[in-house]
Amino acid sequence: MAKQFPRTEVAGVSLPRMLIGTNWLLGYSHKTTSMDAFIKDRYSTRDSFLPVFEAYLEYGIDAVMGPLTQAPVIYDAVHYAREKLGRDLIVIDTPILNMDDTREGRAEAEATVKECARNGSKFCLIHHSSAEQLVNKNKGTMDRLDDYTAMIRDAGMIPGLSAHMPELVLYSDENGYDLETYIQIYNCLGFLMQIEVETVASIINHAKKPVMTIKSMAAGRCTPYVGLNFVWNTIRPQDMVTMGCFTPAEVHEDVEISLAALEHRFPDLERRSSPNQNQAVLANK
Repeated sequence: MAKQFPRTEVAGVSLPRMLIGTNWLLGYSHKTTSMDAFIKDRYSTRDSFLPVFEAYLEYGIDAVMGPLTQAPVIYDAVHYAREKLGRDLIVIDTPILNMDDTREGRAEAEATVKECARNGSKFCLIHHSSAEQLVNKNKGTMDRLDDYTAMIRDAGMIPGLSAHMPELVLYSDENGYDLETYIQIYNCLGFLMQIEVETVASIINHAKKPVMTIKSMAAGRCTPYVGLNFVWNTIRPQDMVTMGCFTPAEVHEDVEISLAALEHRFPDLERRSSPNQNQAVLANK
């Protein structure tokens, strides 16, 4: 049996400290449209996801996060994996909600929240593009946020925020909104981060709730060894890293790198390819 990944707890729910990311399964490469299409072509049916989910589950990594309501194929894949592997997968959905302050807008938002619940989501973290519409920087508030967290609670899910804008974490903590966790972009390159890496690190380390970090490898702009070592060594024991992989082999590599980072050792990995392996610098792994 493979070594099981360390776990944490959010709102009384046990979660692995590594979460299954979905950008490299749903076609959000943050690179090119051709790369997006390449991903979507590979992961277009529910059974195509199974080997990747199985690789994560080998290490007890049993929570998947992303905008799943926007991509029904992955919900089908989650249900299929549960059936085929006999293992549960905890779903952390990040739905896009209509935030219009109208009867129609609220009704549409509530319908989306209820759809998440029907699909089997345990956590409902409002997508950053929706949550940021409520921000009032002058007052340091997120007006009407309580309306949406109440919808999530009423639907039987645990509320949280996808907080690409770092202020969302600060305003939520300061105002005591009904939230149990935050998603925050965090990587050594500052990719897609709105302020300096050091400032985001401070926000994460002082957050009142556990933080789910994303984009640790800056969407492939730095190597897993660099990106994962940085994040694991600069977050708290209660925080998590969301790691998306394109193949089962990538899962195994990145889990080993992550476990090595947490255990303060060098990872046990095969040497990368080179046209000439007979070089002194390649004598050791």
